[in-house]
Amino acid sequence: MALTLDIAPLRSFVAVADCGGFQRAARALQLSQSAISQHVRRLEAAVDRPLVVRHGRGSRFTPDGEQLLAHARRILAVHDEALRAFGVEAERFVVIGSTEHAAAQLLPCLTAALEESLPDWRTRFRIDRGARLRDGLAAGSIDLALLLGNSDDPRAVPVGELELTWYSGPTWTPPVPGRPIPIAAFDDPCALRSRALETLAEHGLPAEISAESAQLAGVQAAVGAGLGVALMATLGQTPEGLIPRDDLPKPRSLTLNIWSRPGLPSDVTRAAARAVARLLNSPGGPVPLVSAIALAKGA
Repeated sequence: MALTLDIAPLRSFVAVADCGGFQRAARALQLSQSAISQHVRRLEAAVDRPLVVRHGRGSRFTPDGEQLLAHARRILAVHDEALRAFGVEAERFVVIGSTEHAAAQLLPCLTAALEESLPDWRTRFRIDRGARLRDGLAAGSIDLALLLGNSDDPRAVPVGELELTWYSGPTWTPPVPGRPIPIAAFDDPCALRSRALETLAEHGLPAEISAESAQLAGVQAAVGAGLGVALMATLGQTPEGLIPRDDLPKPRSLTLNIWSRPGLPSDVTRAAARAVARLLNSPGGPVPLVSAIALAKGA
């Protein structure tokens, strides 16, 4: 009997890639994690080779898995197009990637805004480093990405400016003149890290990186512990345990762009761009609608 690549396992397989793991894929598809794992094993049996392997505490796609992923996206696209041709609407997802500092304030509100702007689409999110988000756009695993910094790329649509603020712990005091100002920052490359160092250099103030982290929580913990100051885009919402500093040079804002993958319908990009722009331009900026988001940094 010929083996087949069934639609449900293929959809689970793509969800593992888009959501960043089995557990998140299970939540997105409202299935159990064991069901997602079983779907992947069925695909591995069909092609007679491993597709996903353990990597540290998580997993990664094998080269064969990456190859099947590309085929799976095409198969699902044709499958869903066929349903729509007969008036049957398959559930459509838009995967939005974001760097962590943009996600902390924007994504909760953006979810609600997109439900209004794109009522026929469900949203998934992936939070990652900017470079990996760009790779995801090129590979088609991410539909849209919120990225900080100026860009001449035609895929980047400016949606607003993010004001930046210096923060410190309550007990931190500036060093004596001539001594470098300690900076807590995201790992390089990062637009916020670069802007912090540029701002101080433009005013003739020496600086040094005193603490680094790949995660926003790590940067905030270092600042709260008094290890240095950090430049953050918080949209006026002071992180718990930190205080804003107005005794350091005021930094220039950073442009927030929304990037789209090749082939994404332009109306989806326009609707998402309008939703983000409305959030940034609303009085007082975005106000989080939920306290947490279970989703997958650096610009």
